[in-house]
Amino acid sequence: MRDAVWRPTPASMRTLALLGVIGNAGIIGTGGAVRVTESGLGCPEWPRCTGDSLVPTHSAEHPAVNMAIEFGNRMLTFLVLAVGLLVFIAALRLAPRRRGLVWLAAAQPASVVAQAVIGGIVVLTKLHPTSVSLHFLLSPALLIFCVALWVRAGETDEPPRRVVGPAVRGLAGALAAATALVLVAGTVVTGTGPHAGDAEARRYGFNIEDVTRVHSLLAWATVALTVTLLVVLHRVRAPAALRRRALELFALELAQGLIGYVQYFLGVPAALVVLHMLGAVLMWIAALRVVLATRTRGPVPSAPALASPRRRAHQVLPA
Repeated sequence: MRDAVWRPTPASMRTLALLGVIGNAGIIGTGGAVRVTESGLGCPEWPRCTGDSLVPTHSAEHPAVNMAIEFGNRMLTFLVLAVGLLVFIAALRLAPRRRGLVWLAAAQPASVVAQAVIGGIVVLTKLHPTSVSLHFLLSPALLIFCVALWVRAGETDEPPRRVVGPAVRGLAGALAAATALVLVAGTVVTGTGPHAGDAEARRYGFNIEDVTRVHSLLAWATVALTVTLLVVLHRVRAPAALRRRALELFALELAQGLIGYVQYFLGVPAALVVLHMLGAVLMWIAALRVVLATRTRGPVPSAPALASPRRRAHQVLPA
């Protein structure tokens, strides 16, 4: 692990970037657990858990389990921050240094700090649905940098080469935008529905059936765009990698839709809410990968090809 950070290779750099993706996706799941267990104010203060303690202590007003869940989610933020810092150090130490990777890696710890600040605002506003929505949406925004770094770490620094025409690239971009709208609409549904994070938290004053219908229509529009993209990719004989990315997104959309309808008809059970949130972030990652797969810079050279000229000069070649 030390060498992966201090003496990184292209392979270890990509592994660290993947850890950043996993960490930032996972914290969305734990945030969902905080909401459905009504632990949002388990630690009623910020940055301290209570008025006089950084860690959970006995409180007559807040059950110990709720304090532990909320405090655990706060601690996970520090773990994600640590991963972001390790990724940034590895990007700085990578030889030769790749400026594009450094900038993408620098965005991760900076964004996690911003996420922590907004998390504090969520607590101080007593889980106002607008601040909670912003807290959630910052994670998908951060994942743009994480996924881009993961993909770029496996590519060269050559100028990007488009593998499909502008119409197909525009369709992929529209698909990503539609997926983003689904995420935004999902936060409105959650901010209107029963899982507020605390029994006393404010809710949006919308009709839950109306906002659910809007969310559903946007989801169906996203599925329609995905099917259209799959058909177009087949007709233009797009590269297999791009078609795989689109198929992965389509499969996730079907699974996400199934979970969404089941949770709606079962009265929004807590476990399915968390699963639906994880499905949403996986769908977003898949949509980003579709966009990134519409161009290529070529795979990064293998380790022997990256050896310095001086080292290659001293290698003994077979007769």
